[in-house]
Amino acid sequence: MKEQLESLIGMMVERGILLEEAVTEFEKKFIKRVLERQDGNQSRAAKVLGIHRNTLSRKVGEYKLDHAGHKRG
Repeated sequence: MKEQLESLIGMMVERGILLEEAVTEFEKKFIKRVLERQDGNQSRAAKVLGIHRNTLSRKVGEYKLDHAGHKRG
């Protein structure tokens, strides 16, 4: 996994992706995946993520994710 991460970071740097954009995309996809694995249960997902449920709820709204972790139209 370390090699895959190094490769991904290298590609992102070559493409000029800014740190803020990279961190935001990572966080959005990480949250989405955890929500999907928890069947949209934000309390359980927040526990898995190690963040407060209110923080997760705010991020779900910020990233326009529905309760199952899918992007809203």
